[in-house]
Amino acid sequence: MNNYKIVIQYDGGRYKGWQRQGNGDSSIQGKIENVLSEMTGSTVEIIGCSRTDAGVHAMSQIANFRISEQYSAKEVKNYLNKYLPHDISVIACSIEVDRFHARYNAKDKTYLYKIWNKEYTHPFMRKYSMHVEQKLNVAAMKQASSHFIGKHDFTAYSNAKSKKKSMVREIYAIHLEEEAGFLQIRVIGDGFLYNMVRKIVGTLIEVGSGRIKPDHISGIIESKKRDQTGPMAEAGGLYLEKVKF
Repeated sequence: MNNYKIVIQYDGGRYKGWQRQGNGDSSIQGKIENVLSEMTGSTVEIIGCSRTDAGVHAMSQIANFRISEQYSAKEVKNYLNKYLPHDISVIACSIEVDRFHARYNAKDKTYLYKIWNKEYTHPFMRKYSMHVEQKLNVAAMKQASSHFIGKHDFTAYSNAKSKKKSMVREIYAIHLEEEAGFLQIRVIGDGFLYNMVRKIVGTLIEVGSGRIKPDHISGIIESKKRDQTGPMAEAGGLYLEKVKF
């Protein structure tokens, strides 16, 4: 069997997330699997490094799949880009050793969240960022973000539908950067629960708006109560930016 690795970019706006949904017509995974199955004439299953939520985008989603057919990496990349919808692109393809696994071999993941922090909307980025009219206190948000760093039980920052056996995850760093009207928040960790990054960003927005104090974050995490985190940030502002192996 040949093990292929692909790097994918997508606009997740019209999809129900990465993970296959029934016949696959409404998921990124399903769209790619359908094209690969057409190419090979047999069912192909792909493994993604991260299961992005509905409406979330990716700058660098990594996936792998195994097929018995002999195709060059260039042939696979060209075929996928020819038949995939225009809001999904395969930007790289390579043939890897058999033991390579997109999910299990990932060492850390970086998610980027974009907030447009002006009193007026951004016409061209309204689908790709969250608009917050009130001027956010970025210094307070940076102070609050330090409480997320480290290994914690993130039950409070998970979705009630999460089926993970362990809610423990480790966040390595959170960076906040202001640039040309945008507040960009990067969250780097070993892995994330369903909706976890959007809930963290939602809490930071509450801090920046003065509704939650920075030093209350540790108590929210320790409480394991999902109703303490504040509103979840919108899906359209979130991007899977980078994965390290």
